[in-house]
Amino acid sequence: MGDTFMGYRRNDGTVGVRNHIAIIPSVFCSNKVAERIAYQVPGCVYFRHPVGCSQVGEDLEVTAKTLIQIGRNPNFAGVVVVGLGCERFSPYELAEGIASTKKMLQTVVIQKEGDSLAAIQKGTKYAREMQEIASRQTREEVPVSELMIGLNCGGSDMTSGLIANPALGIASDKLVAQGGTSILSEITELIGTEEILARRAVNEQVAAEIREIIYRTEEKLKRQTQNSSNAKRIHLISTGNYDGGLSSVVEKSLGSMKKSGNAPFSGTIQYGCTPTVKGLLLLDSPGHDGEVSTGQVAAGAQIILFPTGRGTPTGFPGVPVIKITGNPMTYQTMRENIDINAGAVLTGEKSLQEMGEEIYQEILAVASGKMTKSEILGHDEQFCITRLP
Repeated sequence: MGDTFMGYRRNDGTVGVRNHIAIIPSVFCSNKVAERIAYQVPGCVYFRHPVGCSQVGEDLEVTAKTLIQIGRNPNFAGVVVVGLGCERFSPYELAEGIASTKKMLQTVVIQKEGDSLAAIQKGTKYAREMQEIASRQTREEVPVSELMIGLNCGGSDMTSGLIANPALGIASDKLVAQGGTSILSEITELIGTEEILARRAVNEQVAAEIREIIYRTEEKLKRQTQNSSNAKRIHLISTGNYDGGLSSVVEKSLGSMKKSGNAPFSGTIQYGCTPTVKGLLLLDSPGHDGEVSTGQVAAGAQIILFPTGRGTPTGFPGVPVIKITGNPMTYQTMRENIDINAGAVLTGEKSLQEMGEEIYQEILAVASGKMTKSEILGHDEQFCITRLP
């Protein structure tokens, strides 16, 4: 029998690890109203964003799909959609996309209500009623196969690829072996590893998809940097990565891929879409931390695992982010933001295998209700929808 955790079973059969009410604006014009609603009802989270209007084509489609998928994430027991009323992406379209989950759902349109004060009043009423119902729901024991985790990283240094990422890979392998799902992404940080990853594909079709995703990203970056005179930009790594001991994107990529362990890749996912298979998956996304986390949560991830060598405080609204560092000095200076000190491997206190097991047990604890440090401190910066030119 496999491992279990304590989660919230939803009406559509999915399982959440949190029981929040999501307040989602359909357009940037309704951000403040959504924020005011969320602040008045404990247990609510809101999703500030700059999009939803003056978009066309695939760019609009990605925004629409992503916002719908965020609302469908099982960590949210209910959703209040907040619209202005004249935006290109209709609030009713957003609500309709979420409705099939059978979760609590209401829509507030500012122009229909008459003004922002009236909209806040109605939205707060809806959120309060939802929270009252959600508060009566209890956790139940469910198998690890119901978990989906996102593998992300930021502020990498030389310890990331040597310690934190490989330790996370061990934890990811253990989860996948029990039927769970793990999502690798950050395609700009996988350049040069396409053949290594493709060899781990379950079949040639998945291998071809992995190669195509990475090759397409590499070609795009070549076009964007071909006239750059800044060597660090040509290397496609940040100043922080460079100062942390990483010399090039290939070196960073070889360490970044270690987050995925050794499990076979069972499929790939497009941004803003739901995966059709379980197991280890590759999400086609940019390398921006926020855009990666948003794509993973849109795919259904209930938890984000986030190695960081240099350190970062960021979190995601309604989705716990477990911070891991392989640098013991970073842990000491940012221990109020980082959950796991994988630097214990570097100092000889633990083996890599033991650290992988510690990360895995932390995943189960957080899935069962333990709060991460980013949640405790209210960090929610990682929500960021990708834009297409």
